[in-house]
Amino acid sequence: MNVDLTALLAAVHMLIVLVMPILMVGLVNRTKSLWAGRKGPGLLQSGWDLLRLLRKQPVYSTAITPLFRAGAWVVLVASLLAALIAPILGPIAPLQFSRDFIFFAYTLGLARLFLMLSALDVGSSFEGMGAAREASFTAFVEPALFMLVGSAAIATGQTSFAGVIGQWHHAGSFPWLALPVVGVLFVLLQAESSRVPVDDPLTHLELTMVHEVMILDHSGPELAAMQYAAALKMTMYAGLIAALLNPVDPLTQTALCVLVSLAIMAGVAVAVGCVESLVARLRMRLVPAYLMLASLGAALCLGAAGWLARAA
Repeated sequence: MNVDLTALLAAVHMLIVLVMPILMVGLVNRTKSLWAGRKGPGLLQSGWDLLRLLRKQPVYSTAITPLFRAGAWVVLVASLLAALIAPILGPIAPLQFSRDFIFFAYTLGLARLFLMLSALDVGSSFEGMGAAREASFTAFVEPALFMLVGSAAIATGQTSFAGVIGQWHHAGSFPWLALPVVGVLFVLLQAESSRVPVDDPLTHLELTMVHEVMILDHSGPELAAMQYAAALKMTMYAGLIAALLNPVDPLTQTALCVLVSLAIMAGVAVAVGCVESLVARLRMRLVPAYLMLASLGAALCLGAAGWLARAA
């Protein structure tokens, strides 16, 4: 493998990780505006909002401990670390090793843990309610991710996250499982990035919030870190869908591979905006059932991948 090309792909990967979250949010908001008959904000508006928050002085409650101040930055750093493992450009990622998908899942778990701890540290009943909901929903998200990775590992024989996702389209089971796998990943995207119908990032009703209620007491740069981390998670899962569907080899057609991946990720953002424009947020008691459907779909993919591997 060409070392210079690998370094170039790693640099492009990191550039996508840093810039694409802003564009993803912009595409979602612009799509929702078009459905509502409005022009809507510019694609870079979320970036300007983050810069505005970075210039503000944070306001702290008198009840907090240093855990609250550290929480937002741990969430951001853990999300960035997970993004280095996520295979956005196919079978290559900047941070790649055997069974790194376990590290990926529990790096996101660490971010989620500190998100909940910083919410609980305030001592607010509303934020504690949101943390409890976040913890319960997580129990339905992680099994689906591991079963999807298991399905890809059975089909490809690879052990790294980039290998199993980026090379799955070469396996014989891929034409049969591509659509349900993309569907499961899309549900995981909605859950991890707090999008409709699992959560609503624009709601102001505390009793219906999940993610937003946990960051009510954050302000200034720490609120910017939380918002950017949520957009980064949406970018990661859109990148997984892109890596799964992109048939172009990054080692032989690098520029085309990057363009196709970006186009697929943009398409995912448009799909998120369409769903949020056409579908109402689920009632809270129905969200676990919705996430269970994703786990059930992942389990069926795992069984089908095993059966197809034995039949081959």
